[in-house]
Amino acid sequence: MSTAYEKSGVNVEAGYEVVERIKSHTKKTERLGMMSALGGFGGCFDLSQYDVKEPVLVSGTDGVGTKLMIAIEADKHDTIGIDCVAMCANDILAQGAEPLFFLDYIATGKTYPEKIEKIVEGVANGCVESNMALIGGETAEMPDMYGQNDYDLAGFAVGLAEKSELIDSSTISEGDVLIGIASSGIHSNGFSLVRQILFKDHDYKLDTVLEDMGGQTLKEILLTPTKLYIKSVLPLIKMKKIKGIAHITGGGFYENIPRMLPENVSASIKKGSWPVLPVFKSLQRLGDISEKDMFSTFNMGIGMVLAVDKEDSQTVLDYINDQGELAYNIGQVDLGETGKVEIKGERK
Repeated sequence: MSTAYEKSGVNVEAGYEVVERIKSHTKKTERLGMMSALGGFGGCFDLSQYDVKEPVLVSGTDGVGTKLMIAIEADKHDTIGIDCVAMCANDILAQGAEPLFFLDYIATGKTYPEKIEKIVEGVANGCVESNMALIGGETAEMPDMYGQNDYDLAGFAVGLAEKSELIDSSTISEGDVLIGIASSGIHSNGFSLVRQILFKDHDYKLDTVLEDMGGQTLKEILLTPTKLYIKSVLPLIKMKKIKGIAHITGGGFYENIPRMLPENVSASIKKGSWPVLPVFKSLQRLGDISEKDMFSTFNMGIGMVLAVDKEDSQTVLDYINDQGELAYNIGQVDLGETGKVEIKGERK
């Protein structure tokens, strides 16, 4: 290796070790169409193996925001990769596409092969859960950009759909039912506010246990991975039971539900139709946050919202619940101001 490059703070040998360490994790993500071996200049995927007449590729890229700071402080890196995969794959699913493959990018101040392996292990586990192939990635060591223990993580995913089967929400109409699928927790949005409330305003620690958060440590609660919805929702898309999908990420209900609504319809959400997770109740209390701000920032226990025909709603609910998820009838589509979201009723 270049000794001059090593003197600048970049350890190329550590990078080589990372590639060897992660090969076993990428291997378990193999699926139909995967071609390239890890370590090439580009990841290859063979679409000719798919019987699609008018193929449309749907792509998504995202990171996990300042949730990374929790993982770094906790020195726990084996689940943050699941978050990264989920943020990309759930967005692709919302377009009606099947996620196919994923690439990750890790930038760090110093390459610790064991740590990078843990991060990629989480990425691979997320890919397995969403049936995606991990076909490549990049680890960049940048000592002048990041501290030795700091890193950033981003991902890029591609999915496939038949052009005629893309979900464009054009068929959503008055009377359609809104079905919410439970989140696993905060997922990967709103962590700047979470950190402000818990660690700056109240000076809690990661090993703090708050009784009204269910008896777990803050580390356990905050690092709960984002839920992936591919296995429970994709079959319903293929059965043509879904008219629209909203992935509830940054911006909460008020920003994300309108993204799936066509013109001249609004959404009415029934508070109390699902149990709000304890972590959100605690954050609202500790931060003295208005209810509107809560629904504008967090998922409030609902990670994905589906718009379905009223006649199909019970079938969809039963199917999702049979997959081990928790799904609820949380509202309906009404005629009204385009994109308006009204949240009313009493909260559980």
